Amino acid sequence: MSLKNFISIIVLSSAVFVSSCSKKPNLTERVLNVTAPSDIKGFDPMMASDVGSAAQIAKIYEGLLTYHWLKLPYELIPNLAEEMPSISKDGMTYTFKIKKGVFFQDDAAFPNGKGRELTAMDFVYSIKRHADAKNQSTGWWLFDGKIQGLNEWREKYAKLPTVNYDDEVEGIKALDKYTLQFKLAKVFPQFLYALAMPFSYVVAKEAVDKYGKEFINHPVGTGPYILPVFDQGKRLVFTKNPTFREKFYPTEASAEFKHMLVDAGKKLPFLDKIVVDVMVESQPAWLKFNKGEVDYLSIPKDNFSATIVDNKLSKEMQAKGISLAITPALDVYFYGFNFDYKVFQNLKLRKAMSLAFDQGMLNKLFYNNTGVPAESSAPPGVAGNVPSFKNLWKGPNLDLARKMLAEAGYPEGKGLPEMTLDTFSSTSARQKAEFFQKQMEKIGIKIKVVTNLNPELQAKIKKRSVMLIDYGWIGDYPDTENFLQIFYGPNSAPGANSANYNNPEFNKMYEVVAKMQDSPARTKLYEEANQFLANDVVAIFTVHTQSYMLQQKWVRNYHDSDFIFDFHQYINVDQKEKAEWMKKFE
Repeated sequence: MSLKNFISIIVLSSAVFVSSCSKKPNLTERVLNVTAPSDIKGFDPMMASDVGSAAQIAKIYEGLLTYHWLKLPYELIPNLAEEMPSISKDGMTYTFKIKKGVFFQDDAAFPNGKGRELTAMDFVYSIKRHADAKNQSTGWWLFDGKIQGLNEWREKYAKLPTVNYDDEVEGIKALDKYTLQFKLAKVFPQFLYALAMPFSYVVAKEAVDKYGKEFINHPVGTGPYILPVFDQGKRLVFTKNPTFREKFYPTEASAEFKHMLVDAGKKLPFLDKIVVDVMVESQPAWLKFNKGEVDYLSIPKDNFSATIVDNKLSKEMQAKGISLAITPALDVYFYGFNFDYKVFQNLKLRKAMSLAFDQGMLNKLFYNNTGVPAESSAPPGVAGNVPSFKNLWKGPNLDLARKMLAEAGYPEGKGLPEMTLDTFSSTSARQKAEFFQKQMEKIGIKIKVVTNLNPELQAKIKKRSVMLIDYGWIGDYPDTENFLQIFYGPNSAPGANSANYNNPEFNKMYEVVAKMQDSPARTKLYEEANQFLANDVVAIFTVHTQSYMLQQKWVRNYHDSDFIFDFHQYINVDQKEKAEWMKKFE
């Protein structure tokens, strides 16, 4: 994930979901009131590059695959696909059977306004839209270089006045009405995760042709909800899709979600209406939540210490029937070395710096003790993370840090030049950098903090000119490969490996495991590679974050997730209980 997208998602994920609703709920309808933190950019899956847009797009559109709502670690399951694909022995060909009897919602784009049946060719068309350079898709990176012939098709039509979507691409074909085949340009087992992302959601050519540039404002999908009107205003009202196929709530769950099986086997979706209000300010949202006018939200920073006491929900909140869901995010934060600098090729120096750093104090000061201590790159929730593994070079251990520094050739920091730590220009980023500065001072290492605007910092990283950086990575998909590749040599800047770490032994490990299909053998190699990074001290790892979400007692089946954007179909609301609560404010 690019630094630009990383920052964008941090901002979006920290925003508060708020809502406004009537004080006299209509008991004949099940209504969920939520919000978006900023204006919605539009409803074209090709442009689903931010969390806010993806969350709305996923109410209307669908993909071949999705994630099981009630299982961790994340498990891919069929959605518009009839079953998981058959995969050739060489891992290069994926063949899907498409569900029969799935229809696009009724819309004026179709004859007589009646939505037609979904076919395999719709997926061929939808992915070609990403490859059409004239569309300037923000999701092209997901398919770039992955599918046989697709890049060549893109280049062929890039400079021509019109694009022929009927021109066949070897790597993506409809073998018949309900059979879709992909041929990859290289072995890439993570390709299946790409097919669960909003970028891969299917669209109808008729709708694109009818609405043209306005297609972004006229969503026409196969999903559980429709949006009768989108006027770029401050409120969106989604209603249940009357032609949605038969789909049912899960009947299995991993241990942490067993309590959400009350609706097991029932037809989806449960909600008749979803009202999304665009609101940015957190304090008005907080007041509305306490009045029952917000169905769920993350806790505003200013209210955190009063709401969470000893990492538990306050008694006041519990008395209102409000519940707290703590969910690990698939991310990792760390102070990164730039291995282009010869000084950082000294392992004992890296060990000394890591041992001098107080991870626990950072967690307390900047994360309210909500972060999960990071031992290496892979976060909880992916196969490569071993909960029992402990990084031997984590601090604070100042005695051992000073010993390592002396063995590195710099006793008490003597002879070591001043280092620069680049970070963002925000107050919190600067304070974190100054905290790091003070930690290193304890063993005699001098750090100069350099603050940057986002574009400036991105440029420095691409030019490989930063020395140390306060950095983080949010997973593109729930697979350890995505967290290992940020230290893979060939991915060095301007690629994802901003550390420019290039260890032949690790590179070989990554190249082997990145081509393996999911299996116990792959999991074992993931674990070994993740622990290799920790032992080689490729960075000073700090935390994996967690989301702290509050929900009202009438909301059922909700939990926070980094990757399941189509979750609204699983949420249920007890309108009677909600109405009883709202009587207090009449």
